[in-house]
Amino acid sequence: MKAILIANPKGGSGKTTLSTNIAGYLAVRGQRVAMLDLDKQKSATQWLATRPLHLATIGLAQGEGGKSNAEWLIIDSPAGLHDKNLERALQLVDRVIVPIAPSLFDIQASQEFLQILSREKKVRKGKIFVGVVGMRMAPRTRAAAALEHFIATLDLPVLAYLRETQTYVNAAFEGKTLFDLPPYLAERELEQWAYLLRWLEESA
Repeated sequence: MKAILIANPKGGSGKTTLSTNIAGYLAVRGQRVAMLDLDKQKSATQWLATRPLHLATIGLAQGEGGKSNAEWLIIDSPAGLHDKNLERALQLVDRVIVPIAPSLFDIQASQEFLQILSREKKVRKGKIFVGVVGMRMAPRTRAAAALEHFIATLDLPVLAYLRETQTYVNAAFEGKTLFDLPPYLAERELEQWAYLLRWLEESA
């Protein structure tokens, strides 16, 4: 089983949005997918409960060990993930994706978190891949420019820059992802996912 941890200690960074859409993409591709919801708010769990039965199935893994017979495990982590909880989560995965929102506080929290990740043994030895995703990017804004500048200083692959749009919000209300929508409703967003999707396909 391949496992991906979506993590950032800052609340509101876009972890659940990224987690659910990655799970949705893999499920639409015919993969057996499960989500492990470690967030106390259980947003991913609530989203799964609203997902229409006719859409591609996404399971819910049980327990912190993520027990499941799925081919992919997507872990939606809580805000404040650190120390022993981070270590336990990293034991389950071979990939970590860090979503970063465009604000000073998100950038500062992400910088500290990425430094902590870089010191983890499995990351240092190349057993865990770490990538970043710029979230809620609004064109021609100071915040988006600052986030792009920060990400450019990192020695990490940038998997995507995802623009700020109601498409994700509206899809989530219906238990859907971008990949459950008619292509014409999410054409621009799907273009921004292209590199991340290639990475997922290569991982498969």
